Order: sequence, then C-alpha cells, then structure tokens
Amino acid sequence: MDTIRKLPASDGAEWLLGGFALLRRAPLALGALGALWGLLASLVMAVGMAVPALAAVLQFLVALAGPVLFAGLVWAVREVAHGRPALPVHLLQGVREGRVPQLLTTLLPQVAAGLVLGVLLLVLVGTQQLQHLAQASEELNALAQSGQQPTPEQVEALVAGLPAGRILLWLLLGLAAAVAVAMTVFVSVPRILFDRRGGLEAMRDSLRACLHNLPALAVFLLLTLVAVFAVYFGVLLATLVLQLLAGPLLAMWIAQLLLMGVLMPLLAGATYTAWTRFFGEAVPEVAAAPAQIEV
Repeated sequence: MDTIRKLPASDGAEWLLGGFALLRRAPLALGALGALWGLLASLVMAVGMAVPALAAVLQFLVALAGPVLFAGLVWAVREVAHGRPALPVHLLQGVREGRVPQLLTTLLPQVAAGLVLGVLLLVLVGTQQLQHLAQASEELNALAQSGQQPTPEQVEALVAGLPAGRILLWLLLGLAAAVAVAMTVFVSVPRILFDRRGGLEAMRDSLRACLHNLPALAVFLLLTLVAVFAVYFGVLLATLVLQLLAGPLLAMWIAQLLLMGVLMPLLAGATYTAWTRFFGEAVPEVAAAPAQIEV
C-alpha cells in the first residue's frame, strides 16, 4: 500500500490554488469540457421535461454519467499539468481505460448515505410530522408566490407542533454524512484512473488520506466554499447583464454553462493536486509549487 503523506493544514489551500493554476493554464479547453458536461445535463433535462415518462430514467443516467465525466476532467487537467492539451475526447477517458465499473462504485457511499438519512428521517421525525412539514412548506411558498410577506404569527402557526430539535439533529447528521461521503470519494477517482486501484480500495485510500490530514481538509473545504460562492456571484452578475441582452431563459442556460465551465475543472484540478500531494506523483510544476501562483 502506498504511503500517505502527512501534510500541514496550509496544504489545503495549495490544493485549491493548484486547481486555479491548472485552470489558468488552459481556461478555454478545460472550460469547454466543463461547459460540455453542463450542456449534456441541460439537454437531458429538456428531454425529460418534454417527455415526463422518461424523466426518471434520464436523471438516473445523468447520475451514472457523473463519475465518468468527472474522471474525464481529472484526466484532462493531468494532461494540462504535463504540458499536453485538454481535448473533448478526454471526457470519455474512463471508458477508454476500461475503468467504468470502478468509477461507478464511487456512487455507493452517496446511495448508502441517502438510504440511511431517509430511514433516520422517518425514525426521528415520523410520517405525520413530515406531512405537516410539507404542508407548511407549501403554504409558505403559496404566500411567497402571491406576493404576500408571511407574518411571524403565520409562520409560528404553520410550524407549531413540529419537532424542531429532531429536525435539527437530522440536518446535523446529514451534514456529517455529506462530509464523510466527500472524504470517501475525494481522491478516489485519480486513484482509480492513475494508480489502477479498484473502486472500494480507492475509496478506502481516499478516506484514510483525508483522516490522516483532517486540518488540511478542513482548510480546503472552507476555502472551496468561499471560492464557489465567489464564482457563483460572478456568474450571477453576468446573468443579470445577459438577461437584458438575450432574455431570462437563454441567460439562465448560459449561466449554467458558465458555472459548470468554471467549477468542474476547478474541482477536478484541486482533486488532482490533492492526489499528487497525498501520494506523491513526480509531477507537475504547477502542483509542486502552487504557492508561487498568483490568483
């Protein structure tokens, strides 16, 4: 088994900086791959809205394609790190490498977490209280759509009797489950692609690496949230301008492509950088000295 490096907490910032640096080296090529992923997802959603009978099947196919497409982005950022161009064909590199079964295995933690949280929701809150919560949510949405501002008395009447403590506990458990899933799959894709590990073995290595470097992971997650918010805010401003030029529907569609074109290559680059730091690939200069990068 490979040795996992023990990294300082500040190294978490280096992973994100490495993602930005790789994106800066090939913004158009990597951005196009992320936008292509967004385009495929939007086309599938459009078909699902046009043919409701196929919506569930298409959403399932999109979920299955997620790990494969992300693996393609990770491959593309590695090509950029090695001084080679990122190409659209890289999105299907996981298929060409014969690693699809292993990549699909990374969906198991998400499925397991969803099932456990669903059972916990029924146990902690109960069916009747969930119906009450859904009814209260619908009435608040109806008030908002009618342009009325619900008064504190109305809100209190709607949520009266709900087990707030147990709902809060379930939300905290959901947050903990999300962090656990993120740790399990964080560097599992590059382990599968480049280290030729099996799916379960790669997820085990990812979890061990994250547990071994919890301070660095905490710094990375915090800075990533800030970066995602900043990117989202920038895209939102661009959307407001696009609405004046192209209308709301086209503006929202372009905004989705922009968001995917920035965030997905950025996350793929950060994942690749973290993998090189954890397990020590002998390249690249961008990942090896991210502190010299200006952002």
